[in-house]
Amino acid sequence: MSAIQSALQRVLPGLDERQRSAFWRYYEMLVDWNERMNLTAITEPSEVAAKHFADSLLPEKMIPFGSDCIDIGTGAGFPGIPLKIARPDIRMTLLDSLSKRITFLKAVTDELGLEAVLIHARAEDGARRPELRERFDAAVSRAVASAGVIAELTLPYLRVGGISILYKGPMVHEELKSSDRAFKLLFADADVFNKKTDWGERNIVVLTKQKQTPPIYPRKAGTPSKSPL
Repeated sequence: MSAIQSALQRVLPGLDERQRSAFWRYYEMLVDWNERMNLTAITEPSEVAAKHFADSLLPEKMIPFGSDCIDIGTGAGFPGIPLKIARPDIRMTLLDSLSKRITFLKAVTDELGLEAVLIHARAEDGARRPELRERFDAAVSRAVASAGVIAELTLPYLRVGGISILYKGPMVHEELKSSDRAFKLLFADADVFNKKTDWGERNIVVLTKQKQTPPIYPRKAGTPSKSPL
């Protein structure tokens, strides 16, 4: 048994054979392509299995069956591709601002036989496209940004009643307190779900969209991170 197979069996014991094979091949492609482009600083099998694959699946059961889901700032495909592997019922859109990452994601989804829509765009720009704005049931993002910033980048994509899922660490409550104004301006309610893992504390924040996003949001590209609400 290879190192990645052993790691997958340890951290994701419930995978079926199809899913194990998909994650194994995904890992191989990630490491191979990472030698030519900067996709991830984490390449050791047990670390990838835990901190990329298993972490991505922490909110798996929170996404309603058959949801239209968008992964905003997907990077090397986290969490969107692991969620699609585990939940083939989800209709997944992967959005990223770098074309070379989209090229990698196209190779991965083709290789694994995964149906996904790939979009090359900044999050702020994509949310202004009529075909993307307020049409998704769920948005996910592992972006390294404050909860308020991610809220501004994700909530415009959601229909009223949709959910934005944020991946956060142990300081989540302080972060949510500082993001409260953003949630009010964007008409979102926040709930936190604590997840204990063998590799550290994780928190999943679920923002539920209560009303249509005001037309002024998101602000122009770069503004949300430079000047959070």
